[in-house]
Amino acid sequence: MASFLQPDPYILVLTGAGFLIALVAWLPLALRRLPLSLPIVCIGLGAALFSWPGVGLDPSPLDWPEFTERFTEFVVIIALMGAGLKLDRVFGLRRWEVTWRLILVTLPLSIVAITVLAGTWLGLPWPVALLLGAVLAPTDPVLASDVQVGPPKSGEEDEVRFGLTSEAGMNDGAAFPFVHLAIALALAAATGEPWAAKWLSYNVLWEIGAGVAGGWLIGRAFGWVTFRIPAETKLAQTGDGLIALAATFVSYGLTEIIHSYGFLSVFVTALTFRHAHRSHDFHREMHDVTEQIERLAMMVLLLLFGGALARGLLEGLSWADVAAAGVILLVIRPVTGLAGLWGFPAARAEKLTIAFFGIRGVGSFYYLAYGLNHMEVAGAERLWAIVGLVVLLSVLMHGLTVTPIMRLLDRRQGRDPDADSVPPPGLQGPGAGD
Repeated sequence: MASFLQPDPYILVLTGAGFLIALVAWLPLALRRLPLSLPIVCIGLGAALFSWPGVGLDPSPLDWPEFTERFTEFVVIIALMGAGLKLDRVFGLRRWEVTWRLILVTLPLSIVAITVLAGTWLGLPWPVALLLGAVLAPTDPVLASDVQVGPPKSGEEDEVRFGLTSEAGMNDGAAFPFVHLAIALALAAATGEPWAAKWLSYNVLWEIGAGVAGGWLIGRAFGWVTFRIPAETKLAQTGDGLIALAATFVSYGLTEIIHSYGFLSVFVTALTFRHAHRSHDFHREMHDVTEQIERLAMMVLLLLFGGALARGLLEGLSWADVAAAGVILLVIRPVTGLAGLWGFPAARAEKLTIAFFGIRGVGSFYYLAYGLNHMEVAGAERLWAIVGLVVLLSVLMHGLTVTPIMRLLDRRQGRDPDADSVPPPGLQGPGAGD
């Protein structure tokens, strides 16, 4: 009887995994027309699960720093490959104007604003304040799926969805130099060593340049072996979307080996891979595989996040921290977003939507874990509490508003949000004729 009441933990894990996979498949459909998002449900389930008296594991990132860094890293690179594969719009300076504005204006302004807020209002040391700015400025490619473009060739690529997808794909890599700058400043404060020349030449010029070049070369290579070599040996003939997973790991691994930004490389690889044969249906197969893996990994991560919340992740917060989290989401992102879009030829409602949906999530967890694992920081509990609160508020605020706002935007643009997506007549996306 005792063994019946206390089943093997391995069996419990298998059973839980089965329920989790079923939820991964069913919940997006169930929540499609509700003002509720999958991340909200996952966090709630995690909080309930880890509040259960029989669950002894504490999933706090403070107790699992290496696992937190590596697992969040894995989730982000899968999401970056999926984001790049589903963009129909051909890469170009004019066609991607909204992206450049968000990366070159909104992102730096956000980092500066959050750094100043953290260094003055929150009283953090300036290197730590800069780390917090670099952690919380980028938008997230994982939790932002509800405001991103649809699958390849689905036609769901208006200016808002394209801007938010391409921004999330690029700004994770674009923010990394500022994380390294915070680490360099902290090291310089402790040792007095010069930092500026090394940071500019290595962390900015080399790591960005090598990441972009490496991603392009790997994307070209995978595009050739998938679509261009003789028909009998084309990888596309396999019909196996796991090729996208292979490209993700190869791109990230090789560029990290040469000490460049793997996040940037994976996104560039995905864009280049997609460009190799834009009209091929195999892109849909690859996207679907990456999306399924991403969704499953995201649910596991958010279950753990919900558990960490239930176990007291936010206990160290002060009212100043809570107010700062609100300012970051409700003031800094919207204002810097609109500043970046100043003069951009789009409707006011579209600009407001892009500026509002600066979703924070898994990327912020990764950057904070990386930063804390590479620099000495007093009060890491407070930083995790602040970032955890910002992500939680973002998940709730954006998750509850994304469905009604995006449906309203679709109606204003003359689209029926309840109709099935129709592939566009051309596969180059908006602005291809510029």
